[in-house]
Amino acid sequence: MPLYKDEGLVLRTVKLGEADRIITILTRDHGKIRAVAKGARRPKSRFGARLEPFMRASLLIATGRSLDVVSQASTLGAYADGIVNDYDAYLNASVIVETADRLFAALEEPSPAQYRLAVGAISALSRHLHDPRDISESYVLRALALAGWRPRLDACVVCGETRKPVAFSIPAGGVMCATDRTPEARRIGERGVARLRALLAGDWATLDAASARGADGGSAGAETTVSAAASVPTPVDHGDLVEKWAEYYLERPIRSARLLDS
Repeated sequence: MPLYKDEGLVLRTVKLGEADRIITILTRDHGKIRAVAKGARRPKSRFGARLEPFMRASLLIATGRSLDVVSQASTLGAYADGIVNDYDAYLNASVIVETADRLFAALEEPSPAQYRLAVGAISALSRHLHDPRDISESYVLRALALAGWRPRLDACVVCGETRKPVAFSIPAGGVMCATDRTPEARRIGERGVARLRALLAGDWATLDAASARGADGGSAGAETTVSAAASVPTPVDHGDLVEKWAEYYLERPIRSARLLDS
C-alpha cells in the first residue's frame, strides 16, 4: 500500500467491528479523508486518545481501495482535554467540526486555508480564549466566506447604498435598506450588523467587549427596536442568523447548532 504523511484534525469517529474505528479527518494537504484506525478501541491501542474528536495529529496513512488505513499517529494538539469537560465549549466545537464536515462534502479536496481556520477555532475553544459562541459563529461565517459565500455587510445588496441597513436577507446575500427590503428579510439594527462584521473579520476586541457587556446584564445577541404598531420595545434576536446562513448555503442543517438554542 502506498503511504503518505499529513497532519489532520479529527472531526468524528464511528465504531467498526469489535475493536476498530473509522476516523473522519480534515487534513492540511489532502482535504477530508476517511480512514480506519485498527484496534483503536482496545485498551492498549497504540493510537489511544490521539484519534478522538477535536485532536490534531501528525499522521502516516496507507492508501486503501475504499478506506485508507492509519499506520501511525502522533499528537500535535491535544485540544480535546480543554473541550470535553466544558459543556459550552463542547457544543460549539461540535458546530465547528460538523460545519467543516459539511463543507468538505467531496473527499480529498484540499484547502489549507480551511484547515488552518478550523484548527485555530478548535484551539481557541480549548484554551477558552473567547466566548464559545463567538468562536463557533466566527468560524462558520469565515469558513463559508472562504468557500465563496460571503455576506455583504457594507452596503445594501440591491441598490448598493451605504445608508443605514434595516434588514438582513439570507437568500439575497446580505443587508438591505428600508427602500429595497424584501418580505423574507429579517429586521436588523446597527448592533446586529456590527456583530456580523466583527464575526466575519475575527475582530476579537469588539466581540470580547460585547460579551463582557452581555455578562453585566445586557444581551450581546439581541437588540431593542420600536414596534410601529404599539410603540413599545420589541426584542430582535440575531442569535440564529449565522446558523440559518450556514443551513441555507450548505443546503442542510447544522444539527449541533440547534442544541445551542435549546
